[in-house]
This record gives sequence, structure tokens and C-alpha cells, in this order.
Amino acid sequence: MIRPSSISLLSFFLAVSLIAAAQQPDDPVANPGRPTVSTPATLTPVGYLQFESGFLGAWHSPEFSSQSSLNEVVKLSLSRRFQLLAASGPFAHSHVEAQSKNGAGGVSLGAQAILHNGEGAKPTIALSYFRSVYDGDTPDLDIGSAKNSGLLLASADVKGFHYDTNFLFNEVIDSAIHRAQFGQTLSVSHPLVGKFGLSGEIWHFTQPFLRSNAVGNLWALNYNLRKNLVLDCGFNRGLTSTSTRWEVFAGFTYLLPRRLFPYR
Repeated sequence: MIRPSSISLLSFFLAVSLIAAAQQPDDPVANPGRPTVSTPATLTPVGYLQFESGFLGAWHSPEFSSQSSLNEVVKLSLSRRFQLLAASGPFAHSHVEAQSKNGAGGVSLGAQAILHNGEGAKPTIALSYFRSVYDGDTPDLDIGSAKNSGLLLASADVKGFHYDTNFLFNEVIDSAIHRAQFGQTLSVSHPLVGKFGLSGEIWHFTQPFLRSNAVGNLWALNYNLRKNLVLDCGFNRGLTSTSTRWEVFAGFTYLLPRRLFPYR
């Protein structure tokens, strides 16, 4: 069963997007964090809500044979150095040992703060923290679900290439047993012809309860339909025996074209 709270949350996101789409835009520029595992150290435009919405299909993971899910991340920068975030999985359909199940993923709330504003090849450095407020009732991907998560983030542009790199420090829990999980990600992107762009990423997470490691290689294509609307699609290939073998994804990043509050 899909939880009513998940349906209400997704309906709210869609309603706000439709209302805002009918308004005259102020020409803000989206700052996508999807579809890579890496999160940019840079923030979204101050005062604008940004929605990162997508579909993920995954096969051959430690906890399921296949899963199709929706995911949503909402961001709002309150200043040039501070941003609030909410991440959720409104719906997932999973196959585990020949049985199918519908459910909802977890919900996490977080914040991100810039420690140093960089420019060009000088990186922007930021810290981020997430806290899980609802664990969900669907199987996890190979990296699991963190109760608490701290991130050190860096982003910069070097000779026409943009990179985002993250160092993650997570607390994961299984049957009341707490373990530390560590992760590293590196995503590099470059414009292609016209409004297209290409991203490549390598990422790694420890799996403390499996005493193993999850490693993946991700490739994504993006299309900048408008300054505040970016479409994406791509795939991820797991590189270890305990990694999700294949993942495919598609989605979009949409920055609402009106500020929620004045800012100078």
C-alpha cells in the first residue's frame, strides 16, 4: 500500500509546479543535483524552490531482484550560504524472492552551508547534514539508508569541465546495531553540442553489515530545455558482487520561476 502521506506530498509537489509554470518567469537558473550520486557544493538561487524529480529502475541488488521507484528532492536556499533540503521516495515497486510489493521509501530532512565560495578552478567547499525522519517500508539499494549523514562537498570548473566530489560519513542501523559507513564520489561533466551535456561518475560506499563495498560507474545525458528546467537520463553499472548490477534513470530538475520571499 502507498502511504497517504506520500501521496499527499507528491500531489503537493505537482500542484505547486503547475501553478508556478503558469506564471511569468524571472529568468532564474536551475542548479541540478541529480542524477549523479554526487551533490554540488554550490547552492540553488536564493528564495526559489527547486524540485529534482525522477524515476529509477534497478536490477540485482543485495535486497531485491528488481525495483522501480520514484524519487524527489526539494531545495530552498535561504541565503547565499545556507540551504534547506528534503528528500523522499514517494513510491516503489519491488520484487523480492519472486514476490512483489508496493511501498514508500524514506524521508530525510537536511541543510547545507557553504564554508568557502570558490570561482573557476578554485573550489566551492560546503558541509551538509541529513537526518532520516521516516525509514520507509521498501528494500534499500546497495548503499543502504543512513539514519544520520554528514557530507563534505567540493565543486569547481577546470578547463571547460565541471566536477563535484563528496565525502560521506553515515550512521546506518540494522536490528538496533549501529555502524559507520563511508562514501566517496566524483562526478565530472562537460557540455556537448547545443543544449546537451554529458556526466560521468565513479562512486564508492562501504557496506558494514555485508563486510563489503559497493562501487558504481554512472553516465548521464542532460538537456537544458530552459534555464530553469533541465531533463536527464542515464544508467549506472555496479562494479562489485554486492553492488546493484544495473540502474537506469530519467527525470528533471525544475526551479520555480518566482521567489517565495524577497532577497537582496
